[in-house]
Amino acid sequence: MIAEIKKYIEITNSIDIILKETPYKLNYIIEKVGIKKPTFFKKLKDKRFSPEELLEIAKIIDPLENQKIEIKESIDKALKDIEEGRVKPHNEIMKEARQRIENRKNADRMDA
Repeated sequence: MIAEIKKYIEITNSIDIILKETPYKLNYIIEKVGIKKPTFFKKLKDKRFSPEELLEIAKIIDPLENQKIEIKESIDKALKDIEEGRVKPHNEIMKEARQRIENRKNADRMDA
């Protein structure tokens, strides 16, 4: 845990350098994070971003890493579901999918 906290402190202290090195424009990052421009620059100057704000910034400037993490989390959840017996047979899943498709077709016909 100490290593993670030290890494967080390191990132917080060097966020201005990290943002300068990213290929993304600051205005784009500010818009995506959803912080008002003056507030963003004040936080940047004071190096006072919350952990949640830093996470949002990281997701923007490193989208591939974010996707890798999301995929890994999804796989871990699926493995846990399998382990705990929360699974359905393939034929049941296909039957439900076909029913949803049929329901959608019927709804589209009603709208037309």
